[in-house]
Amino acid sequence: MKLRPLLAALTLLPAALLAQAVPKLIAAVTDEPGLPRVLLIGDSISIDYAVPVRELLKGVANVHHIPENGASTREGLAKLDGWLGSGSWDVIHFNWGLHDLARRQGGMLDIVGPQTVPVELYEKNMRQLVARLERTGAKLIFATTTPVPEGAPGRFAGNELAYNEAAGRVMTEAHPAINDLHAAVREQPASIQKAKDVHFKEAGSRLLAAKVSEAIRAQLAQR
Repeated sequence: MKLRPLLAALTLLPAALLAQAVPKLIAAVTDEPGLPRVLLIGDSISIDYAVPVRELLKGVANVHHIPENGASTREGLAKLDGWLGSGSWDVIHFNWGLHDLARRQGGMLDIVGPQTVPVELYEKNMRQLVARLERTGAKLIFATTTPVPEGAPGRFAGNELAYNEAAGRVMTEAHPAINDLHAAVREQPASIQKAKDVHFKEAGSRLLAAKVSEAIRAQLAQR
């Protein structure tokens, strides 16, 4: 089964089964000795491109994804130490944003509800997260948050721009590499993204995987 149809099918599962099924897509991998270790941190967008990135970097790096959806910066602050574990990382590619800007009411995506993490708090949280990531000694790559299209549940189109600006201020202080996935998506036909959905069709996830792999290769070359 292709990646995108599989992910689409998973969205129809009951929550309890979904919680069990999604980690299989980002299950722990056995490291190939001698290769650098790469960690992907992100939400369902990165879950979608994790396997293609692993394929593109086969024989180049051991590519891991955190064992769950990274959700918002709030979850990031609570769980980052556990995600990093006790091992060392050569490159960490990370993003938070779409879950932060999402609006919820009664636990469900709802445009009339409050934002999960307002942009001012998002910026503060990102500053703490980047400081923790810097302590790993890994090469860091921040991926900008991808576009929110018109009609996406619980989100206003274009709201990601303010969050990317806030993150940009943090990155200017910390100086990680920037992987501008937002711009990469904007340069492509809108058809690579699902209608009224922040998620991507398989072609879109493959495009993102190529950009992520390219960014990782560039950082590995500087080791």
